Amino acid sequence: MKLTVFGATGGVGQEIVRQALQAGHQVTAVVRDPARLPVTGTGPEVFRTDLSSPEAVRPAVSGRDAVLSGLGARSRKDAGVATRLTRTVLGAMEAEGVRRLLVVSAAPVGPEPKGAGLLDRSVRAVVSAVLKDVYADLREMEAEVARSRTDWTVVRPPRLQDKPVTGRYRTVVGGFPAKGRFLGRADVAHAMLAMTGDAATVGQGVGVAY
Repeated sequence: MKLTVFGATGGVGQEIVRQALQAGHQVTAVVRDPARLPVTGTGPEVFRTDLSSPEAVRPAVSGRDAVLSGLGARSRKDAGVATRLTRTVLGAMEAEGVRRLLVVSAAPVGPEPKGAGLLDRSVRAVVSAVLKDVYADLREMEAEVARSRTDWTVVRPPRLQDKPVTGRYRTVVGGFPAKGRFLGRADVAHAMLAMTGDAATVGQGVGVAY
């Protein structure tokens, strides 16, 4: 497949690029600073842009089978970037007629898991309060994606870890795995690549966790 990856220098984005290349996909990595993309071996096509406008991004998505995005705030002071940058991506995709889109959000933005216990509800409440601006940004990003004409999927992991890919995790379409508290960034990438061709995830939020 021909894939374009936004946020390709982030933790999840780097893993998407690496795993997609290993799987034999043709990858375009969209970055602001190519020096921050430490992909070894046969590398991706690197497209340098600051996502200033949809017109600037159109060549990066033209003719692609799918777009995968790891865009988002890296700290509370960056709240707002997920919505703003994703809006640019959506404009470029719609102008080029590219349909398939997968984006990373976060578990607290989606529905509470069925049967969640007191501990999970309490942790969710605390995290949501501390990162309320970041999650408000992600909610608005999700709303923008849902209003678009793309075949979208929103992937919602819990607290992220730096761990090797395992391929062993749980997914719930339209919900979230019970007692799912952690997920490695590499497995977020693995899940997104697996969902790229999965029609059951189109137009859905998907909870993913160990």
